[in-house]
Amino acid sequence: MTRRTKKIGSAGRFGPKYGVKIRKQIAALEAKKVKRHACPRCLHKSVKRVETSIWNCRHCGLTFASGAYNPNLGRVKYED
Repeated sequence: MTRRTKKIGSAGRFGPKYGVKIRKQIAALEAKKVKRHACPRCLHKSVKRVETSIWNCRHCGLTFASGAYNPNLGRVKYED
């Protein structure tokens, strides 16, 4: 059996219902969401998403609130 979601990836679950453009945008957004980001404190690429708007650095242990799908590191507020 062949893979049916090779081009679209995770957005293939929507099928042809919403159109190619929307599904590509969703796939790009979800790819950004799950990748590792740079930490605002230690600058290591070890920040992962815990929940919606909650991010955690696995290197220094910093937990902070930021954007829902990617951390807006210009607006991060955290306490030491």
